[in-house]
Order: sequence, then structure tokens, then C-alpha cells
Amino acid sequence: MGAGAVVVNGQTAGWVHLIDPNRKWYNNGRLIALNAWIVLFLITSSTNGYDGSMMNGLQSLTQWESAFNNPTGSKLGLLNAIQNIGALSAYPFSPYMADGLGRRPTVFFGALIMCAATAIQTASQSVGMFIGARFLIGFGLTFAAGAAPMLVTEIAYPPYRAPMTSLYNSLWFSGAIVAAWTTFGTFKIPNSWAWRVPSALQGLPSVIQVALVLFAPESPRWLVSKGREAQALKTLAYYHADGNEQDPLVQYEFEEIKAAIDFDRNVAANVGWSSFVSKAGNRKRMRIIIAIAFFSQWSGNGLISYYLSSIFKSIGITSPTIQLLINGILQIWNITIAITAAFFVDKVGRRILFITSCLGMLLFFILTTICSALYAKDGNTGAAHAVIAFIFLFNAAYAIAFTPLIVSYTVEILPYAIRAKGFTIFNFSISLSLIFNQYVNPVALKKLQWKYYLVYVAWLVFETVYCYLFVVETKNRTLEETAALFDGEEALETIAHNANAHLVTGDLRDESSEKGSGSYVPTHELGKA
Repeated sequence: MGAGAVVVNGQTAGWVHLIDPNRKWYNNGRLIALNAWIVLFLITSSTNGYDGSMMNGLQSLTQWESAFNNPTGSKLGLLNAIQNIGALSAYPFSPYMADGLGRRPTVFFGALIMCAATAIQTASQSVGMFIGARFLIGFGLTFAAGAAPMLVTEIAYPPYRAPMTSLYNSLWFSGAIVAAWTTFGTFKIPNSWAWRVPSALQGLPSVIQVALVLFAPESPRWLVSKGREAQALKTLAYYHADGNEQDPLVQYEFEEIKAAIDFDRNVAANVGWSSFVSKAGNRKRMRIIIAIAFFSQWSGNGLISYYLSSIFKSIGITSPTIQLLINGILQIWNITIAITAAFFVDKVGRRILFITSCLGMLLFFILTTICSALYAKDGNTGAAHAVIAFIFLFNAAYAIAFTPLIVSYTVEILPYAIRAKGFTIFNFSISLSLIFNQYVNPVALKKLQWKYYLVYVAWLVFETVYCYLFVVETKNRTLEETAALFDGEEALETIAHNANAHLVTGDLRDESSEKGSGSYVPTHELGKA
């Protein structure tokens, strides 16, 4: 066991005994402020969630269909896929901006582009203008969505890091809910405002971020990487210890961050794109990251996210009112499950959640396929109603792991030096999978109907086996320990040893601990754990 680590449930967790038990998110003003800033970054995901649900809703609006000449097949696929094509165009630049200028300016830049893009989308007078606006939305989203979750995980109070980062993707559904109910509320407007109002509201999270994001704290990890250690220590102390720079937790975090960044630069030489191939630990990371990125879009959920209207029509539900109502209820159901799951990532563990999610999706997708086939064969209305029920259960299974964990798990297993680049690979993989889905799904659905579901049944079997074989458990570790886990025990020990070497020998106590408000472990005792 590396020096500086303590053991919790068989896992290292160097910060656990350094936490002031009286400092909670609900009774500490600075933690409340920090979590409010984190929410500002979390809503980046709402823009993306809004998009998928809005496009679902617009397909149920006759006003939108008539405005754009009733798009179907490949044309409808392009209208959906163009956002991800725009996202692909930004990937060569986003990690360098996040690492070079900082997490905050990158989120600001992306939000600014999305504000302009949603204005153009709302004012669209032709299909070309609408497509161009959606391209820009995707372009801006890459910058904001690439930097925001990294900033969340790099600045969060340690006990809340995993749940808060897991909330990032869970809040995808907050945007989806707003979009679903907005389109439900506007579909009776007898003109183009039926779709322009939902389009305009897509820019709301970005407007809020443009106004506030530059006032938020910057990542302490980024500050240390740029040699601004005093500012990093001040930021950690201000939000994690009421300004006390000598607090044991703050000192432990600060020294571990410095040791980990120094290790990646000078010992592991883990800093460039080539390291993703040349380093065994990075190859393990990429094996998981790329896989869960594709799994997150190729589990059958892409059909429900973007082509729910087509699924409804295939089982005889053609009323726009009923379609929009079910879509709105579905989004509320999804966010409830996802947020609940986000708070169990450290209690249950990542591996168990992923495997449970895969098994649940497989079961309910098989049942959806069977009921869809029964309706297609006999027109059985009971089977059609069962399809709706199984769609809800399938979404619940998906939301157990693939909503909260795909982002948080990715950023936590990547060391700081390559976090932005690795997260870009993850987002790039998602965009590729989405573009394929959005082109192929409408064409395949139109030609094969329910038979197309069998492809996803086979794929879900593969996903389940893959997650069982390769997903690594990471619960109850610090961010630096989690990232180093894939590089072997020696890397963990080196980082812990280097961090401890810079701590002052003796008891690490602040004034509050001397008054009995905390329960801290002396630094020299940590190595005995």
C-alpha cells in the first residue's frame, strides 16, 4: 500500500480521514457556493439533451414538417446528424484550448457560439439555414462540453466528486424535459412559432453561462500545471476549507495534485497523443473509454432519443398529442432514475452499475422486440401498449449506468496531463457513433420496421460480455489515485510517496481540529494504513 493512503472497504482513499465531519454541503456557505458554480457547468449537458428531445418533438409538429418539406429518410438523418458533424469539426481544437487557456474560457467560448447558433436556428427560413445553425450548435458544444465536466471533477469537494460529476450527463434529461414539454405546449400554435419557440429556448443554458462563467473558479489542477501553485492552493483552501491553507485535506489534495502532474510529465512521460498507444495503462483506458462511448449510443437508445415518433407510428400511435405527452413523461422518468443512480456510484460501484445496466437493457429490448413483432403480425393493441411500458423500463436500465457514468468514469480514469485529449477521444467516438445512428436508423427503421431491433439485441449481448470483462472498479479513490490505477501499483506508490514527502512531518491540524470539530489523521500515521 502506498504511503499516504488509507483503506476504505478495501480501496485506497487518502482523503477520507482528513474530512471535517461538520463541513457539509448544506451547512457551509463556501461549499454551497462551489456547488452552485458546479451546477453552472453541469447545465452544459442540458443543451445536448434539449437537442435530441427537441428534434423528436419537432418531428411530431406538422408546422415544422411543412416548413421543411416533410423530411424523411436520409434527409431527416442529416437534420439530426449535422449537429454531430459540427462537433467533429471542433475536436482538433478543443483539447488545446482547454489545456492552454483554461477550462473556464473554453466553456465561455463554446457557450458564446451556441448563443449565436440558436438565434440563427430560430430565425431559419430554409432547410439550409436550419442545417447550418445546427452545425454551429455542435461546433460550440464541443468546446463547452469538453471542458465543463473536467472542471467539475477537478474542483469538486472530494466526498462529492463522483456524484457531482455523474450528475453532468444525468442533467442531459433536464434539457430533454424542457424540450419535450415545450413542444407539447406549442404544437397547437398555428404558425412557425410552434417550432421557433422550442428552438429559441435551446440557447437558454448558454446565455446563462456566457453571463456568469468567467466569474467561476478555475481548476486547481490546471493552475498547478501552469505553475500558478499559489492560486491553486488558495482556490482549494477557499472552497474546501473555508480559506484555511493549512487544512489537512487541502494540503493533502495540493501535494497529491503536484505529485501526480509531476509524475505524468517527468516519470511516465504521459503527455502527448502518442502516449495513448505507447503506454500500456493508456491502452487499457482507451479500451474502456472508446467502448463505453459507442455503447452509450448503440444500445438501442438512439432509436428512442431521436426516432421515438417513428417507433410510435410503427405500433399505431399516430396522434401528435399522445406522442408528445409520452415523450414528456419519459424524460421525467429518465432524469429521476439517472439522478438517483448518480448518488450511488460510490456506494454500489461503477462495475456493478455497468453490468446491471447492460443486463436490464438486454432484457427489456428483447421484450420490446417481441411485442413490436406481435403488433406487426396481428395488430394486437395490448402488445402495442406493452411496447410503451418496456420503453420506459429500458430507459431506466440505461439510466442506471450509461447516463451518470460515461462522462464521470471517463474523466476520472484519465490522468491530468492527457485528460483533455482523452476526453476528446471519448466525445469524438460518441459523435461518430451518433452520426452513424442518425443516418442509418431512419433508413433501417423505414425498411425493416421491428426486425431492425434484432440488430440491437445482438449488440447488447456483446456489450454485456465486454463490460464484464474489462470495466475496472474505481470507487472510493481520490481523483489522482483513480487515474493512476491503470498504470499499476508502482505508479500509485510513487505519487503517494512524492505527495507525502512534501507534507510537513507531524500532525496536520487547523484551528478547527484543535477545537474538536474535526477528526484528522496525522500525516505520519497515514503511511501505516
